Amino acid sequence: EITLLRIETNNKECETTYLVNPTIPIPQFATDIHGITNEDVKAQPTFKEIAKNVVSVFEGADMAGFNSNKFDIPLLAEELLRAEVDFDMRKRQFVDVQVIFHKMEQRNLAAAYKFYCKKDLINAHTSKADTYATYEVLKAQLDHYPDIPKTISELSIFSSQNKTADLAGHIIFNAQNIEVFNFGKYKGMTVEDVFVKDKGYYSWILNSQFPLYTKKVLTEIKLRMNK
Repeated sequence: EITLLRIETNNKECETTYLVNPTIPIPQFATDIHGITNEDVKAQPTFKEIAKNVVSVFEGADMAGFNSNKFDIPLLAEELLRAEVDFDMRKRQFVDVQVIFHKMEQRNLAAAYKFYCKKDLINAHTSKADTYATYEVLKAQLDHYPDIPKTISELSIFSSQNKTADLAGHIIFNAQNIEVFNFGKYKGMTVEDVFVKDKGYYSWILNSQFPLYTKKVLTEIKLRMNK
């Protein structure tokens, strides 16, 4: 299940919710959490079939969520690439409500909702309840903390752990805003320096189990170097 809540600059809320056929069986333990069964989704569209509609919701918008910088946004980027829908994440700013919460209080979404909104989170782990709760928590955080940023640009920086180039955190930007590897034997080295030093490293990554979006970013850097 996917719920997209678009907030316009005039605070108008536009919600879109999809039940999606994952094309694989839903494990019982997952159904026990969110209540969605295989029967519920068997006649629903696959993500590939709705991918362009999902992208249209984000047109001209930045993105926010709860743990979204580590989970939702990298997952979305990966699934859009699998669906062969190109969506330039670099044009978006990301606000992670969980990072703000953990920096200020260190709890989960239900506790954040209880703390900031003084309400119990009903139907936790359903996409609609979690999405609306996340939005309400963000609004409450802005009211609760007079010293945290108020603009999307500043919140994006404040709610980031690292400035990532590939969303998954394998490639990050250093202090000079240059892409560097954030893992393995070349951790801390710029991508361009590594590609010059180790001619086979790029091919190794392409043939290994790295996210498609990570490979896309590295390919763009490789092409940039060849210009």
